[in-house]
Amino acid sequence: MRFELRHIKYFKALAEELHFRRTAELLGVAQPALSRTIKHLENELEVQLFERNNRNVKLTEAGKIFLEGCIELINSMETTIENTRQVSRGKQGILRIGYTDFAIAGVLPQILTRFRQEYPGIVLQPSHGVTTQQLAMLEADQLDIGFITGQICHPGFDSCQVQRESYICLVYETHPLAKRSSVSLKELAGEDFILGPYKDWKYFYDYLTPLCHKAGFVPNIIQEAFNSAGILGLVACGMGITILTENTSYYASKGIVALNLNDVNEQLVTSAIWLPTSGEGPKQTFITALQASFPSAEESRD
Repeated sequence: MRFELRHIKYFKALAEELHFRRTAELLGVAQPALSRTIKHLENELEVQLFERNNRNVKLTEAGKIFLEGCIELINSMETTIENTRQVSRGKQGILRIGYTDFAIAGVLPQILTRFRQEYPGIVLQPSHGVTTQQLAMLEADQLDIGFITGQICHPGFDSCQVQRESYICLVYETHPLAKRSSVSLKELAGEDFILGPYKDWKYFYDYLTPLCHKAGFVPNIIQEAFNSAGILGLVACGMGITILTENTSYYASKGIVALNLNDVNEQLVTSAIWLPTSGEGPKQTFITALQASFPSAEESRD
């Protein structure tokens, strides 16, 4: 069938007015042009939509059914157009966000909650991933924004620092150090450590390893766990100790004691990172909101 949206609009207008002259005036077209359009539509549909005589115009039963469908079609089209505009303006759409254990234990929940309240039309899709995974997913366009460990110089990316955390030592409750509130890093030289695997936690090791070297030792890692929850679970079992960050201690299970490191002033950085975007959209809306929330944080572009 060969007809256009114009035919549908003309039909709907005439079906509502049931008067050719008034309908033509409303549409801003000549009456003969309106008549030809309606006739063309009927020919294409192979049905009569209107009953006409010199005095009256009324819908046929087929015309009534066609009108119902046309109203649904036009409403759907208007909704689609408005949704498209909202996406373009960055008020609707989907935003894929990656996060590490350190990010989700820190400021990220507040960032996402505030954003959802302000932009309820944007659907957030958070997914956990270590820093190396997130960088690969960003490059493959499988993520829009990543929250990663470190202020990473990665060519082509923009970033914004959102969090700095102090390091803490976590020990099981029967450990000899458990009665203390703080410890120096060098006192941990002979301890058995539980940490994440190096290939996944590389960027955390890039921060932690120099600190341990400075204190005169290399951590004796006897067990590995993929995430912070697994590490803390093994510590609670008495299998060793760990060094994580202050926010992760809030999720520590029963049987774990957190100790401040009194000779470590360095902090672990969490950054938001993304590939630059042009124009508007949910991603740019999120970036703008993020930069407004952290105006004093150092932003880098490499």
